[in-house]
Amino acid sequence: MLSEGQARALAEEFLLASRVAGEPEFAILWDLARVKDGVLVAPYNSVRFMETRDYSDQLLDCWPILVDMSSSLVRFARIDEPEFWGAAPEDQQ
Repeated sequence: MLSEGQARALAEEFLLASRVAGEPEFAILWDLARVKDGVLVAPYNSVRFMETRDYSDQLLDCWPILVDMSSSLVRFARIDEPEFWGAAPEDQQ
């Protein structure tokens, strides 16, 4: 079983490895990350959005990074996994 720190490191490595030439620089929004059912959910977006938090700087189609803390598998979330999108349920009102 990975610790949350180890899962965060894997998410960072995955994001770096998935970057394509010409794309903006990305960063994980750690203030929005959470562990849900043994999976680290790590949303990310452009570094510019992180700096400004202005929604006009937010990039679309940035599916969260999922790290299964029991198997160490890392991947992007899929459209059919809404349970991993957005804010934690306790933050939604």
